[in-house]
Amino acid sequence: LAFGMQMMLMLVLGNVLALTPIFDKIISRLLKFANSNTSAVVLVAVVSIVLAYLNWGLSLILSALLAARLGEKAKEGKLKLNYPLLGAAAYSGLMVWHGGFSGSAPLKVAENGHFLFDKIGKIGISQTILSPMNLTVMLATVLIIPALFYILARRNARPYDFTTINFSKRESENAKPAEAGAAQLNYARWFSLSFGLLMIFAAIVNYTGEGGSLNINGINFILFGLSLILYPNLQSFTQAAAGSISNATGIMLQFPLYSGIMGIMKYSGLTLVFTDFFVRISTPESFPLLSMISAGIVNFFVPSGGGQWAVQGPILTEAAQHLGVSIPKTIMALAYGDELTNMLQPFWALPLLGITKLKAREILPYSAIIMLAGFIIYALALLYF
Repeated sequence: LAFGMQMMLMLVLGNVLALTPIFDKIISRLLKFANSNTSAVVLVAVVSIVLAYLNWGLSLILSALLAARLGEKAKEGKLKLNYPLLGAAAYSGLMVWHGGFSGSAPLKVAENGHFLFDKIGKIGISQTILSPMNLTVMLATVLIIPALFYILARRNARPYDFTTINFSKRESENAKPAEAGAAQLNYARWFSLSFGLLMIFAAIVNYTGEGGSLNINGINFILFGLSLILYPNLQSFTQAAAGSISNATGIMLQFPLYSGIMGIMKYSGLTLVFTDFFVRISTPESFPLLSMISAGIVNFFVPSGGGQWAVQGPILTEAAQHLGVSIPKTIMALAYGDELTNMLQPFWALPLLGITKLKAREILPYSAIIMLAGFIIYALALLYF
């Protein structure tokens, strides 16, 4: 339940941050760089991937908002777009997020007392997210995936029929109501700003000092503080949070079930059965790649990265210990497999589809091509690092 709350906060706060006025202005400025189908698709892909390394919720919502604004521009006749391809570009960040600074598995093992602490100890992000292997993967995806989208945009420049799409109108901020006493603090800029700055200062002291290690709680704390700083007041912040919470419904309902699956695996002996199977079919060289493939398959049934780590993490880490394979590398193999098949798993695309008004079947043919490119990048990294 604690893990589920951490994941809900990460998604909601990422959404809230994407809806801040400053990001709305950034989107408006980015629109000027999209004057063709190719430039629009490449722009959205770069934004989605770069932001996904920072926070997957921020990437998912902001890139969807950017795609929708470009869709509005195309509907007005100012731009010719292959809109489904643009939607796939906005979703592409979900293929890289687990290797970034909101990755569930690498952040969870960076905590003291996580559920595998007794077996693998605490593993800092310097060994996972900031490892040479993952930094190379980050660079490769930022360069190769947008380049692939450029090729797809050149070859698939068919204009989209926007007659069936009605974009939601953006609501202006509510006027400040008459309040008295302490309730006025809800609308006081200085109050939310000072509280947010205090949170950021506390995060810097706590997570950069001696023995400090960035983890899920640290990321959420920073997102919370940044949101308070970037919103005009507490009232506008809570309104944005209320609108974003519906996107976390899936996490709230699924994580108790994942906990049950984890309990069954642990206490029935199935963990040992699967561990023995992996040990038999793997060598130390092939194990990371097989771990990634297995994680990609499991992602269809457990579409949450955090939930998947809870269910599959004990199996893979125990098998890795038997084979003498690096635990940090095994963790990243699971992360790569989980994020890879998001391109065929539309669960996390639901908020994006709601904003862009696209259908899953329209973006999946393109995202499947991107998944193949991602598989090559991740497989090479796991085999040669």
